[in-house]
Amino acid sequence: MDKNTIDVNYVAELARLKLTDEESQLFQSQLGTIVQYVEKIRELNVEGVEPTLHGQDLCNAFRKDVVVPSMDREDALNNAPARHDTEFMLPKIVEDA
Repeated sequence: MDKNTIDVNYVAELARLKLTDEESQLFQSQLGTIVQYVEKIRELNVEGVEPTLHGQDLCNAFRKDVVVPSMDREDALNNAPARHDTEFMLPKIVEDA
C-alpha cells in the first residue's frame, strides 16, 4: 500500500467493526476516491487566502442575560396539576430509581 491508501480493515478493527469482504472492498474503493479528491484539492494555490471555519461571517445569536419581569410564582403554580409548597410535583419518570 502506498502512503495515501487507508487500510479499511485496520480502521474497522480500531472501531470494533466487523466488515464482510464485500464491504471492505467497497469502503476501500470509496476511501481511495476520497483520498484522490483531497490530493486534487492540495494542488490548488491558496496563497493569500485566509483560513476560515465558515464561508459567512458569524454573529452571536445569544441575548444579553438581563432580568426582566416574568410570571408570578403563585400564578405559575396555580396551573400545576400538583404542587408541594413552592414546587411543581411531577410523576417519577425514571424506572428503578
